[in-house]
Amino acid sequence: MSTHAKRERLLLADLLEAQGPAAPTLCEGWQTRDLAAHVVVRERRADAAGGLLIKQLAARLERVQAEFAAKPYEELIQLIRTGPPRFSPFSLKQIDEAANAVEFYVHTEDVRRAVPDWTPRELDPVFADALWSRLERTARLVGRKAPTGLVLRRPDGRTAVAHRGTPVVTVTGEPAELLLFVYGRQEVADVALDGDKDAIATLHDSKQLGL
Repeated sequence: MSTHAKRERLLLADLLEAQGPAAPTLCEGWQTRDLAAHVVVRERRADAAGGLLIKQLAARLERVQAEFAAKPYEELIQLIRTGPPRFSPFSLKQIDEAANAVEFYVHTEDVRRAVPDWTPRELDPVFADALWSRLERTARLVGRKAPTGLVLRRPDGRTAVAHRGTPVVTVTGEPAELLLFVYGRQEVADVALDGDKDAIATLHDSKQLGL
């Protein structure tokens, strides 16, 4: 596994273990047990994980995920910590980095920021740039249903267009915070929004961002 993905994986596993199975998360309707089951199913049950993107497979995904959520919590944590089996595409270093560094960062924050008095993590510049690179490549995908035009801007001025349209809202923040915003975590993302007042309100409250 690559450095960023492995580090975020272990951070997520440690946090889930420390919080216990019934802690809140930012994923609507999910406690930490449900989030742990999601992570395990995603990389260990390709036959069900397709339901994340294919509506016809959603019922199967829900059933399999419920089965995993019923397992001992400690077992789920260990499955996350040890990583995917050899036959999983996620065991390949390049795929692991591309798919899991962002996935595990977002889900770690789903747990961290679901409790009062959370504070943003201070990320090293190399990881921040890696998140930005990923965001540049996927901005149009995660922002495709945005109800307004959407431009993402780093404090140094670099930008990525997530959705073309008018009126335009420009969201400024560090890469990790921009990532959380376009993945539907607007309420907890530490960003500044600039644009038409009504458009900002519409975008901030939208449930259409993310995959």
